Amino acid sequence: MGADRSRLPDVGADPAFTFPTIVRHALPNGLAVRTVEHHSVPIITFALQIEGGSGADPSDREGLAAVTADMIDEGTGSMSAIDVSDALARIGGDYDVDVGADATVFTLTTLSRFAERGAALFADLIAKPSLRDEDFVRIRQLRLDRLKQLKDSAPATAERAFLRLVYGSHPYGHLPIGADAALRQLSLDEVRAFHARRFHPSRATLVVVGAMSHTELLETARRFDAWDGHAGGSAQQSGPPASQIEPPSRPSERLAIVPRDGAAQSELRIGHLAVQRTTPDYPSLVVMNAVLGGQFVSRINLKLREEKAFTYGARTGFDWHRGRSPFVLQASVHTASTAESIADSLAEIDAIRGMRPPTDAELALSKASLTRGYPRNFETTQQVARSVAQLALYDLPDRYFADFVPTINAVRGEDVTRAAERYLDPSNLATLIVGDHSAIADSLGALALGEPRVLPVEL
Repeated sequence: MGADRSRLPDVGADPAFTFPTIVRHALPNGLAVRTVEHHSVPIITFALQIEGGSGADPSDREGLAAVTADMIDEGTGSMSAIDVSDALARIGGDYDVDVGADATVFTLTTLSRFAERGAALFADLIAKPSLRDEDFVRIRQLRLDRLKQLKDSAPATAERAFLRLVYGSHPYGHLPIGADAALRQLSLDEVRAFHARRFHPSRATLVVVGAMSHTELLETARRFDAWDGHAGGSAQQSGPPASQIEPPSRPSERLAIVPRDGAAQSELRIGHLAVQRTTPDYPSLVVMNAVLGGQFVSRINLKLREEKAFTYGARTGFDWHRGRSPFVLQASVHTASTAESIADSLAEIDAIRGMRPPTDAELALSKASLTRGYPRNFETTQQVARSVAQLALYDLPDRYFADFVPTINAVRGEDVTRAAERYLDPSNLATLIVGDHSAIADSLGALALGEPRVLPVEL
């Protein structure tokens, strides 16, 4: 029989997703190792996660963690930065670093036949970077130049200002790139001290993923045996980690604006601090966010883009941390529509808390957006390695990814409403505008958020 093209095919159940087996090991120096076999292509990825991240920056040295991370591949032993680059090129190596709030992740991907060479170079860079003065001066200047560029970026200005608004002086309250004044005062000795204090095998996790057996993957990881946990310094911290420091209970202002005279658009950030990543309500919050603003057909995007044509797109999301994490809406709207966009957004956030719970259709569509393409997140060795590193960061079970789809599908409408009511507080939301103050000042009074606080433009 030919296909019946007069109707759409029936949607079947989600196929079972099986995540590859994770095997845990520990090296004599205290380094935790997790290996995963991935045989689709002859590739191997090393992902080393160092606890701390930008949340470990001292209060007057924002950007220290990121500068230290940037210095790692600038040389080791007698090798210069150019020598390191050449060595990576000879093995087809792809090196990357990502500085987050709670951890810094270094990754190196190469062909399986170069696994030993790649592991040896990677281990030397992490444990014994050169940290030369000329490299430090250049790296710091590159970051200062980048900060100058970001001053012209409304989204970057909004990101920095919003973090300060909701976190205040908390260690999570700044971007990894840091601040101009702090970077100018930073010294190479401080970078060396930070490396000695933070880059310690006892506070790191190495994930090795590739087309080899678990035994062979562990053998490559043994290149880190020489990482002496006592040679560089103590693993003791000078204070509690950022995740254990209580942030402000409320944002410093309900309404704030960073003036940009003549701006055709207003960059918006609306949100507040919610809950940490390890909350048992995580599945309900993920589905709730998909309904509210986490996908193209979400309520807020349909309202602001499709119905009113105020923006090209509006989204909501949680920026998950070990400690309390921010929930934030972000959008760039036409200047003349600023106040109405804020009012509509606040109304949608309030409505999902019970006044207008998600419909069955919204719930089904939101779950599908989270589950139907889920296996795509684990196609490459890099994706698998970074995902397993996330399990280590948040102390999640090894079966977490295999259980994700059925867990999301089990979320009910009442779970979404309950999570929204518990974790979204309209009276506690901070609204930040980066835009033309003079053009929108008169319309902001109708929001009943109080007199806006004018913030300086600085990064």
